[in-house]
Formats: sequence, C-alpha cells, structure tokens
Amino acid sequence: MFWTPELAAWIEDAPWPATKEELLDYAERSGAPWQVIENLRELPDDDTVYESIEDIWPEWEDYQSPDYFDEDEEEEEY
Repeated sequence: MFWTPELAAWIEDAPWPATKEELLDYAERSGAPWQVIENLRELPDDDTVYESIEDIWPEWEDYQSPDYFDEDEEEEEY
C-alpha cells in the first residue's frame, strides 16, 4: 500500500466509521484515482471497522499539522 497526502485526501471525508467495502464504494462513487482503489483493496478481507483515515494510514496525522504546510511554503519563498 502506498499512500500520499493527495491520495489519502480522497477518502478523508468518507462516512467514518466504515468497513473496507464501504470505503471502496465511497472511493468509486467519488471518482477517486485507481491508486486509492488499489490501496483500499489491499486492506484485510474481514469485518474490520475503520474509525478514521489514521486507522488505514497512521502518517496522515503528520500531514495535517500546520507546521507541515508552513515548512513547504517557507522553502518555496527562497
């Protein structure tokens, strides 16, 4: 599974909590890129209920901090 902030953003607004099948359905209906669909298909085939995107990609929280975006903006200024 390979996630990036851009890919994860496609399911950020999914109807959490959700199962794998519910997330796949949401991603397909929202027109998510094929990589998002493939990532979700790699989740275990069980009845796990995911509470949020962090349950699927724990690093998502790192990309949500204001400092992450401020660092990028500062680099572009130079």
